[in-house]
Amino acid sequence: MRTVFMGTPDYAEAILERLLAEEGVDVAAVYTQPDRPVGRKKVLTPPPVKVRAEQAGIPVFQPESLRGDDAAQTIASFAPDFIVVAAYGQLLPKNILEIAPCINLHASLLPKYRGASPIQEALLHGDTLTGVTAMLMEEGLDSGPILAWDVVPILPTERKEALFEKLARRAAALTPRVLETFAAIRPLPQCDADATWCKKISRADGLVSFEMDAKRIYNRFRAFEGWPGIYLESGLKLLEVAPAEASGEPGHIVAVEKDGIVVACQEGALKILRVQPPSKKAMDALSYIRGKRLAVDDLLL
Repeated sequence: MRTVFMGTPDYAEAILERLLAEEGVDVAAVYTQPDRPVGRKKVLTPPPVKVRAEQAGIPVFQPESLRGDDAAQTIASFAPDFIVVAAYGQLLPKNILEIAPCINLHASLLPKYRGASPIQEALLHGDTLTGVTAMLMEEGLDSGPILAWDVVPILPTERKEALFEKLARRAAALTPRVLETFAAIRPLPQCDADATWCKKISRADGLVSFEMDAKRIYNRFRAFEGWPGIYLESGLKLLEVAPAEASGEPGHIVAVEKDGIVVACQEGALKILRVQPPSKKAMDALSYIRGKRLAVDDLLL
């Protein structure tokens, strides 16, 4: 099976890795997003999919857009039996969708959480189940008929990176099965009335306040692990938090324990173990409150 692969982050790289190892699958070309500046020093960094494809000696293409005839003509020149897509970052225009069956491995149980951030959205809502869906692509956003799916449990303390890795493994295992059995699959149309949507995450999404419920803050902490993280209006980043059993005035320290501080929220409380003040290094929460001369009943800023 001759395949063109389209994807960008680690999630997609795991699927590409499985296709490269699969007997009978020939990955003829890889499409991924352009290299982007990363980190404070804005170092130009290639996507994980590009790195793996180059290691395997596969031609890599990084167009800013797939619109127009050039991209479609190039893809068609590889005569693919399938185009496999995973977190690529661009919609496929009609002239590419018509080249070969385009199969997208989406990290949710469609039609739930169509869009750019399905893994984060599941964590934000405190879901206990999610999954991956193999979908036959059409011009709409994640709206095509379903080919197969796999259900994945979410543990109560599971965070974004662990869930990404789990879903990537499931998607990687599902992909070759779908390709091998594609001719026998009867696609299942999605019910648009049941669809929910998720947007691209921005840094502003990480802003939290102790006027929020503790559960809501904790779910943001789980969902925004790494970037954008969660932070207070003062810019204080909350690097490590956990649910706690306590109550009090929102934002006030209600207990100082050997490994952290407990801060009351609008409902419930959070134990804060590590923080990072603006323009300073990360530190444990106890060191932070000692430096600020804060104690029980004081407001954490």
